[in-house]
Amino acid sequence: MSKELQIIRLSEVKTQEVKWLWYPYIPIGKITILQGDPGEGKTMLVLTITALLSKGLPLPAEKEKEPITVIYQTAEDGLADTIKPRLEKAEADCDRVVVINDDDDPLTFIDERIEQAIIKEKAKLFIMDPLQAFIGADADMHRANVIRPIFKRLASVAERTGCAILIIGHMNKMSGAKGLYRGLGSIDIPAVARSILLVGRSKETESTRYMAQLKNSLASVGESISFEISDSITFIGTSNITAEQLLGGGGFGGDFVAKKKDCAVEELNKLLERGEIPCSEIYDYFEEIGISQRTVQNAKRELGVVSRKVSDCWLWALPKSTTQQKS
Repeated sequence: MSKELQIIRLSEVKTQEVKWLWYPYIPIGKITILQGDPGEGKTMLVLTITALLSKGLPLPAEKEKEPITVIYQTAEDGLADTIKPRLEKAEADCDRVVVINDDDDPLTFIDERIEQAIIKEKAKLFIMDPLQAFIGADADMHRANVIRPIFKRLASVAERTGCAILIIGHMNKMSGAKGLYRGLGSIDIPAVARSILLVGRSKETESTRYMAQLKNSLASVGESISFEISDSITFIGTSNITAEQLLGGGGFGGDFVAKKKDCAVEELNKLLERGEIPCSEIYDYFEEIGISQRTVQNAKRELGVVSRKVSDCWLWALPKSTTQQKS
């Protein structure tokens, strides 16, 4: 059965101005990703942002606003021993910070309860920490054809409700790679985000952390924000440091050739842990993150990957000895 053709004439589309929860870092009705290595203060920074928004207090370079309700969904930290104490330390209005109880049925990005909770609580910010915990047990975050519909649906929820969605993500081990390739999973994940923020530290100032903007699809890239972190966070001001400087690179030069191979070995092993995959899909994935077919072939040999041809398709799999050790 053919689908009915529907045409949208742009002359009939009403122009809308982009609205911001925190200009130019967190747009309203869009997806923002905040990523960084473990221990850099991502969660504490987001909880501090939550605390300020819950009381209507100004974020850096912002004015006071009306207090808002924030939904904070975490799969890593305990509510009673970590999240609430940190919010109290930041003097949050905890009555404006809510959580969906998903103990019996873990939340995923395509869960209807996300939109239901946003509407019920009139929330203006929905936080999910960390990204990989909400992909879903049956979804492979490295496959573009799986990731695209998931994040398209989540983006639609943000747009319909006018709620900013902030996702906290970890980074892969591709030291020296460009920032957009450092997030876990398919490149389609950073592609759907309208803003990507990076939390890190420079080599010169160990105690000072920075929030830099890797991507902004709706405005000019914002200045980096510096802050001190101890039991709580103290904002210092703006900085000239860039996201690529925080990552310590910005290209594939120097010793990154060896690091690329190590990364390819690790990533290929993760991909094949779930079973056979067509080699064309594997090559497509690694092309997205900037790794050549030659490097992938080297990783294949190191792992002892076996291949077999089915019709016109070559399938790759880990050797049976490896999969048996994992089972």
